[in-house]
Amino acid sequence: MIAFALAAIAAASTDSSNPGSPRQAATGPVTSTIRAPHGRQPTIYAGPGGRAQLSGLWRYERDRLNMGLRSGWQRGGFGGRLVTTPFVPDATQISGDAGVANFKGTIGWYRTHLDVSVDREYAIRFESINHRAQIFLDGKRVATHTGEFLPFEIKVRLRPGVRHALVVRADWRNPKAMKADGWHRLWFNFGGINRGVTIRPVGLSELRYPNVQTKLAADGSATVQMRVHVRNNATTGRKLGVRGTLTRGDRSAKIDFAPEAVGPGGVRRLQGSVRIDKPDLWSPEKPALWDLSLEVPSDHTSYRARVGLRQVRASGQNLLLNGKRIRLRGASIHEDVYRRGDALLPVDQDRIVAHLKAIGANATRSQHPLDEGLLERLDAAGIMVWLGVGPTDAPGSWTSRGPRRALIAKERVRTAVRQSQLHPSIITWNLANEVAGSGHPAGQIAYVDAMAAELKAVDPGRPIALDIWGAHPPRRNSFMYRNIDMIGWTNYIGWYESANASAATLRSEIRRRLGKLRRVFPKKIIAVTEFGAEASHRNRTTSPGGYAFQAHLLDLHLSTYRRIPNLAGALIWNLRDFALIPTFSGGSIRRQAPNIQVVRGINEKGLFDLRMRAKPSVKAVAKRFAGWAEQDAE
Repeated sequence: MIAFALAAIAAASTDSSNPGSPRQAATGPVTSTIRAPHGRQPTIYAGPGGRAQLSGLWRYERDRLNMGLRSGWQRGGFGGRLVTTPFVPDATQISGDAGVANFKGTIGWYRTHLDVSVDREYAIRFESINHRAQIFLDGKRVATHTGEFLPFEIKVRLRPGVRHALVVRADWRNPKAMKADGWHRLWFNFGGINRGVTIRPVGLSELRYPNVQTKLAADGSATVQMRVHVRNNATTGRKLGVRGTLTRGDRSAKIDFAPEAVGPGGVRRLQGSVRIDKPDLWSPEKPALWDLSLEVPSDHTSYRARVGLRQVRASGQNLLLNGKRIRLRGASIHEDVYRRGDALLPVDQDRIVAHLKAIGANATRSQHPLDEGLLERLDAAGIMVWLGVGPTDAPGSWTSRGPRRALIAKERVRTAVRQSQLHPSIITWNLANEVAGSGHPAGQIAYVDAMAAELKAVDPGRPIALDIWGAHPPRRNSFMYRNIDMIGWTNYIGWYESANASAATLRSEIRRRLGKLRRVFPKKIIAVTEFGAEASHRNRTTSPGGYAFQAHLLDLHLSTYRRIPNLAGALIWNLRDFALIPTFSGGSIRRQAPNIQVVRGINEKGLFDLRMRAKPSVKAVAKRFAGWAEQDAE
């Protein structure tokens, strides 16, 4: 298991001869109290039972000179400021000299304490730490992890009457080195504990990675197939069965999983199914959610989630949801909020959903795995997600080269898919960002082909997507695309090219290039997944970089796409302005508009600005998407 995988190896071992060991614990319900600073209900609903959020009363201290380890900070002996997690330091310093220095990264230390009432094993889960993390318990390193937006869990022994010191060392120095190692930063290098932390007691068994597949029958019924991994934490082998229930209002459906023998410390995947007549299906128009509960009755082990029953299928050039053709309309998102960076709070996630609703979106796109709390909100709002789960590189690039980096790239996909596969809002897994032509020969082609085939086997309920670079599209349907169902086309006609062309010329060129792409992929789904223009008050409103220019260009694109048959949708770049490398000054737009005024380090293609204020383009986009919705409803 490599360093960033979900189950990090804890140094603390379990003594099976100790009556307090979890391997010899009673089979009754977990009754231990976790007295943690500001311990409370987790912000992510789905997950194992017994979790508590570790949110408040952490201490944070910067370690610019990398003296913490030598000074014994791993034992918790450092001061610092009080913070609540998630917490990204210096999140407002994203431009100018301060932004350049901040982007280079530093080392940060976090500490809190844990008190428990029962001597047993506990699991501590980190949803994300950027970039290299070391976790210490009572001065002893218990885990390491590399990579952002990937959850990992450690298991440690905690005893009552002991004030356990939990310390995290986060190192996000040198984004150039991250890029060279396959961890390209396409946005600002925010560092630290940038997602939530939870703790739970570990019982005699654990439930992991549940997955739901819905198959619709001609009579309107649905067969719900479920898989879940069960781990046996006992010291002896035994048969373990799982009982599941789907509930919505006064409706309830039982799912029984036949017991199977599981060896000590072993894991088995159990399967079950149930037929539901007249199911309440999930869709953007009616995002119906069912409460899912799973349990191992003999061990009082539980898992809960809210799931949607829906069938997504690629049918030639069309994307089908519950048997009906659907078009995606919306804007891409980054988890980036002013003053907090990518350490989003629930209120920030609510605002993202509200802004998507304000433009009439039924879909969004992200280049990286999203926080589970945000995905739960997108589930409830009926907003479909085109989710990037693989390495992100600059257009046409591929840095995950060589056997080690190739393995890491694949494990990143597997980890992201395992954590997010229950969400009905996710309608496709996207494996790479802006691939050029037939793919980069230094490993990208093999990676895409292998992972597309693997995901089709482990999650057959979702099509597989690949985003291509509009400036260098493929000329033929090559080997890399054989397992790909959906093509995402980046199109900056009217911005990075032909910025001063007439409306008629732009429309003609968009249609011509989409027609050419359709001839390359006559049997695949095609959507436009990136297009737009910068806009701020610093430029004359009708010139490139001005508000009216952005609104007009987006309106032109959307009105053109609406009339193109079998186009699966359009996703604007971007919902909101966001921070990236502080030396960025607009890119190749300067060849089109030499006098454009931009703020270095800010991508201003958002429909809303960095402080979440709507630009004039919001009204233009909302009007066009309303027309799309009316057309689709006919």
